[in-house]
Amino acid sequence: MKAMIFAAGLGTRLAPLTNTMPKAMVPISGKPMIQHQIEKLRGFGFDYIVVNVHHFADQIIDFVKSNDFSVKIEISDERDLLLNTGGGLKNVKKFFCEGDNFLIHNVDIFSDLDLKALYDYHCTTENVATLAVMHRESSKHLLFDTENRLCGWRDLKNDKSIITIERDSYNEMAFSGIYVCNYRIFDLIDNQGSFPIIPELLKISKQHRIGGFIHDNNKVLDVGKIDVIRKIESEGIR
Repeated sequence: MKAMIFAAGLGTRLAPLTNTMPKAMVPISGKPMIQHQIEKLRGFGFDYIVVNVHHFADQIIDFVKSNDFSVKIEISDERDLLLNTGGGLKNVKKFFCEGDNFLIHNVDIFSDLDLKALYDYHCTTENVATLAVMHRESSKHLLFDTENRLCGWRDLKNDKSIITIERDSYNEMAFSGIYVCNYRIFDLIDNQGSFPIIPELLKISKQHRIGGFIHDNNKVLDVGKIDVIRKIESEGIR
């Protein structure tokens, strides 16, 4: 089972901690975020992990190389240019093989989601990608139909929307920052350089199935502020 951890971000929301270290190395309960995610993935059976790096990249590389996590770890080096979530995904094509399914996990997302259940569900579908989603408060929602197919996106704060598939009504849910892709995704992303993934997924959804995996009973926390770290430590979310 293969996976990718997005760990290249600047982590500006966690400054001043990230003034001297990458977000992925910020400690939670005595361990860097990246260690929590690697160990979590390993616990669910993932044994091949690609990690992208940019901000203070050497710290992540040195940490990964100096510890035996009993999984194969590859580094996708973005030190020359931070590629964002879309460009970062496209850049790891060389680490995967045709026919592969692989899970993508943001380093700053902590949850009690069963990652193997998400992965296994995706493998039973024809989805190019399957996104973990929840009914929760968020300024941005993904829109799904009754068959959990991605049909659009809505920005509630600015009252903007993108509809890729017309339906009479939509199930609006928030993205959890975790998803599974099939290798076919690489040939369907037509953008270049640095760009976000959600607009690409919306374009792809017009002709190819992108699905949702609803996990309303789970806890999900985005480590965007220092007080969230304290909440994770107190509640034991991994």
